[in-house]
Amino acid sequence: MKWSETFIPTLREAPSDAEFTSHHLLLRAGYIRQLGAGIYSYLPLAQRVIQRITRIIREEMDRIGGQEFYLPALHPAEIWKESGRWEIMGENMFRLRDRYQRDLCLGMTHEEVFTTIIRDAVRSYKELPQIWYQIQVKFRDEPRPKSGLLRVRQFLMKDSYSFDVDWNGLDRSYQKHHQAYCSIFERCGLKYIAIQAHSGAMGGTGSEEFVVRSEAGEDLVVFCSTCGYAANREKASTRASRVVDTAQDLEPELVHTPGQKTIAQLCEFLRIEPTHQMKSVVYMADGKPVLVLVRGDCEVNEAKLESALGTQEFRPAHPDEIRQFFGADPGSLGPYQLSGVKILADHSLRGRKNLVSGANRDDYHYKNLTPGEDFRPEYFDLRNAESGDPCSLCGKPVEVFRAMEVGHIFKLGLKYSESMSAYVLNEAGRRIPLVMGSYGIGLERIVCAAIELYADNDGIVWPQSIAPFDVVISQVNSNDEEQTRVSADLYSKLKDSGAEVIWDDRNERPGVKFKDADLIGIPYRITVGNKIKHGKVEIFQRAQRTQHEVEIGAALVTLSEMRGGHGIRSSSSPQS
Repeated sequence: MKWSETFIPTLREAPSDAEFTSHHLLLRAGYIRQLGAGIYSYLPLAQRVIQRITRIIREEMDRIGGQEFYLPALHPAEIWKESGRWEIMGENMFRLRDRYQRDLCLGMTHEEVFTTIIRDAVRSYKELPQIWYQIQVKFRDEPRPKSGLLRVRQFLMKDSYSFDVDWNGLDRSYQKHHQAYCSIFERCGLKYIAIQAHSGAMGGTGSEEFVVRSEAGEDLVVFCSTCGYAANREKASTRASRVVDTAQDLEPELVHTPGQKTIAQLCEFLRIEPTHQMKSVVYMADGKPVLVLVRGDCEVNEAKLESALGTQEFRPAHPDEIRQFFGADPGSLGPYQLSGVKILADHSLRGRKNLVSGANRDDYHYKNLTPGEDFRPEYFDLRNAESGDPCSLCGKPVEVFRAMEVGHIFKLGLKYSESMSAYVLNEAGRRIPLVMGSYGIGLERIVCAAIELYADNDGIVWPQSIAPFDVVISQVNSNDEEQTRVSADLYSKLKDSGAEVIWDDRNERPGVKFKDADLIGIPYRITVGNKIKHGKVEIFQRAQRTQHEVEIGAALVTLSEMRGGHGIRSSSSPQS
């Protein structure tokens, strides 16, 4: 392919609203253009990258016995109502009606569709296990689309589903996907970690995320470098730092705290530390108030609270609701002498004594409250893990950092098979529900993660396996016949060798050609210039920024050796 015949609309500067490196460079380097909020057109360079990622995914999914489907993006509401997710998805789901006023939606995911196929076609355990997958457009009515391809309304996903006769079968299918995902991300050149995760609206008994550490990410990961414990902060459990309480058994004492509403204000007013206070947060769950207590230096983790409550139907209470049930405004709430309200407390409050909490009376608090004696809560892990907390496994300090999710795998279990009546006959002839798993990869997120990991001041630095081209031939003088002849010969031989190559034959200054090649991130550049008079060309390695002068006849051998070297993965072929 010649550059002069290729649509690569590079920009001097990206739009000012480009937040992160991947967003900035994908626009500047001519990969994408925005059509609307969270809606992007993928230009030829982006499409080439997506196709290479897709090829890797297909190879690894086929390797574990996956069978590829292509399912509708437009779904009738009935199947989502069957699973119970029509309401749960809320405003994130694009909903519409056809001319007959029938409810439809644009698919966010395809558990329901795949379940309808297998329940109508598979009757016996002898036809299991099955692994089905597709690479398909998904839709999400993202309330705040931003960050380029990281938070969008339309996106590409590889989603796969396993169907087994029992839980041991699910474990095997789950492990196959785990290994396939590791191979996919390694072949795409990503530095990733697998972490424990919250299942959320997907449901099920467990899940893992595959994430790439990046400030552009929206997940917070809790990581212990000593033992390797890693979890999304929605799921992560750490030990609370040790606190020593006053030893005496003191009676609750009502104190006047005029205008003292926050933890910080109370600390100063009462001359105590946040660790000796109880933070009170009120939620409404299934229409009833719940008081949630955490240590004063902690924050409530709503994903953990969802698990503790056993429902997704909860929200922070409104001020008028708090006044109705507690008789006071936020900042003066607490568990002492409280009736008719469920009380949940974080494990970090178990065994504590002589703590401070609101008195359910404006401008008053109680001192010397002891959980388990002065009030009796239900205990759960309800707090966010923080950097420096002791690891739940080894006790060493953990680190909390931002990361970008690139894949997520779930043990769905019986959630969809029971709600949608997907049953088979087992060996004994008894009807049993299918045991399911669900496994997703975001293709655009692989694109963004690679850019965020490796980009430098000059532009994108692609891993070889997913770059739009392997090599660019930069002809310094497009009017020089000898340079044209050498460039054409190298171009032909590279194509014959199976390399993806682009020939920059434009009538532009050499500096422009070099800057553009660096910007779009082609891993190797062969410069054909005046040195051909001495029988030589230059090979530039983008990632390492090293330049090698070689004989023209040895250029392909040298390039082949360089592509097989260390550093960013140089081949899309699977590892042996």
